[in-house]
Amino acid sequence: MTEAYGADRAKVVEMLNTALATELLCVLRYKRHYFTAEGLDAEQAAAEFLEHANQEQMHADQLAERIVQLGGEPEMDPAKIADRSHAEYDGHMELDKMIEADFVAERIAVDSYREMIAWIGDSDPTTRRMLEEILATEEEHADDLAGLLEKNAG
Repeated sequence: MTEAYGADRAKVVEMLNTALATELLCVLRYKRHYFTAEGLDAEQAAAEFLEHANQEQMHADQLAERIVQLGGEPEMDPAKIADRSHAEYDGHMELDKMIEADFVAERIAVDSYREMIAWIGDSDPTTRRMLEEILATEEEHADDLAGLLEKNAG
């Protein structure tokens, strides 16, 4: 971080820690769905769940790395993750409910990343670019899940 850094570092770290909590919770939700998915389309859905879990873990790693670069500490205390996360954990056993819960969580993530990007503006281009890349993946996840919902409804 240079002296020319234009953002409020503490607020950016706080925002990134909230995003980190959301990503970590999503990893756990997707992993649970991957291991417990059953039904006619379970194989395809489980493959999506695992792919999404792995991508969410990559996002969490990127966020944690950026937090450290900004002189912050990544908050990974399991007791605090659920409270801080924008998304919720899901305990459904029915495949359609799993997909629906993941779709809702992805839409929340998309909205959250859009808000973060707008808030950060030009004050921290490095963080903004990272958030834009994560947003693009979250939008793909929402599209993937919308397709699975459609397939399971029909």
